[in-house]
Amino acid sequence: MNPQLILLGAPGAGKGTQAARLVSEFDYSHISTGDLLRGEVAKGSELGLRVKAIMDAGDLVDDGIVLELLQANCDLANRAYIFDGFPRNIEQAKALDSQVLKGINAKAVYFEMDLEVLVERISNRRIAPKSGEIYNLVSRRPKTDGICDLSGEELLQRKDDNSDTVRNRMNIFRETNGPVIDYYEGQNALVRLDASEGQDKVFKKLSEVINS
Repeated sequence: MNPQLILLGAPGAGKGTQAARLVSEFDYSHISTGDLLRGEVAKGSELGLRVKAIMDAGDLVDDGIVLELLQANCDLANRAYIFDGFPRNIEQAKALDSQVLKGINAKAVYFEMDLEVLVERISNRRIAPKSGEIYNLVSRRPKTDGICDLSGEELLQRKDDNSDTVRNRMNIFRETNGPVIDYYEGQNALVRLDASEGQDKVFKKLSEVINS
């Protein structure tokens, strides 16, 4: 079976794009903690009722609940999963290892990219709210400036996709994820990828990680 994958990298490094290809071409299941939370609430399970009470009160779901969700919804013996967005800190990384993965073959893949390249990539990002398409004014321009190729709707820039906000997000990422990267490197479970390369090159290297 393919290894469980933990995708690490700053916002805009391309994790989501690569995860979608892995799901399509390697039959991975993409784990979204937000989707798990909503799904458990919809099922009306005992765990879902606890989650609903927390969310209805306007509180954040703690790490313990997230780990319970992963344990309840991941069939690690028979499926390969992509963990994207969790873990975000060293405590979560250690808990994921000890409470969920429990020695199962897993690789942490770090999408490395220079800060200024990330700032340029994200600040030039444009989205089509209805179709969900994402464009980039440098690397993936729409056929008609400012218009989505699929839906014909006007493209928008997210409020937090400006250069100052992006730099602040990158600094927060480095502070919280640095120890996570060091942790997996210490476990000999870390693979570093140059995320500034083209999507096909990055995917080729990801495929090599899976098949190795």
